[in-house]
Amino acid sequence: MRLQDKVVIVTGGGVGIGKAYSQRLAAEGASVAIADIAAQNSEALAASMRSEGGQALAIPTDVSDESSVAAMVERVLERFGRVDVLVNNAGLFAAVRHSPVTGITVDEWDRVMAVNVRGIFLCCRAVVPPMQAQGAGKIINISSSTVMNGSPGFLHYVTSKGAVIALTRALAQEVGQWGITVNALAPGLTASDTALAALPRERFESRVGRRALKRVQVPEDLTGTLVYLASGDSDFLTGQTILVDGGGNML
Repeated sequence: MRLQDKVVIVTGGGVGIGKAYSQRLAAEGASVAIADIAAQNSEALAASMRSEGGQALAIPTDVSDESSVAAMVERVLERFGRVDVLVNNAGLFAAVRHSPVTGITVDEWDRVMAVNVRGIFLCCRAVVPPMQAQGAGKIINISSSTVMNGSPGFLHYVTSKGAVIALTRALAQEVGQWGITVNALAPGLTASDTALAALPRERFESRVGRRALKRVQVPEDLTGTLVYLASGDSDFLTGQTILVDGGGNML
């Protein structure tokens, strides 16, 4: 119960890795707002979490839309009265088409940036004022191990996740004076339900040989690090990126 009485927003928290994040945060005692464009999934998850005694609220949210993000944060404040942690997990990955640079269209590029970069900016901007008023807060931005290895044929996605790390560092410098920490979590390729539905199994198994830890990465491999970043144990850590990929990359 390391997050007892904390209010946490998880964007994209109704499916995939985000679902594992939401469930673990609730298990640690947090009240969880699941902000997801997949409304049916997030509502079903919130109902399941409430049936187990947790506090959960599903809010249909398009993180790339300014008014949708503002309404989401307002609803969280109305329901819970505060925002202690923001987990910026919503992003495009499985739906992003692999292509050489010459084959990426402007529309594809803009869509990835709208969700993966603008979405994080909008959510951060919306929660900073209540966190300032509280004199404390934690923002956790989800990046990717692809930033470390370049991942050819994935330029738009890799660029967007590199921007997440840059945003994390710049924002950490700006908001630290109010006791707000900003860090990034960079997962390796993870066998979530949504990723498994979109990608061949061989894609996940091919990563095993490149890792120090010889197995497929699963969502639960990330939740412990997430709880650490959300809890008081990381109060003096900010502007950092923690890579969780079983030793596929070593910095």
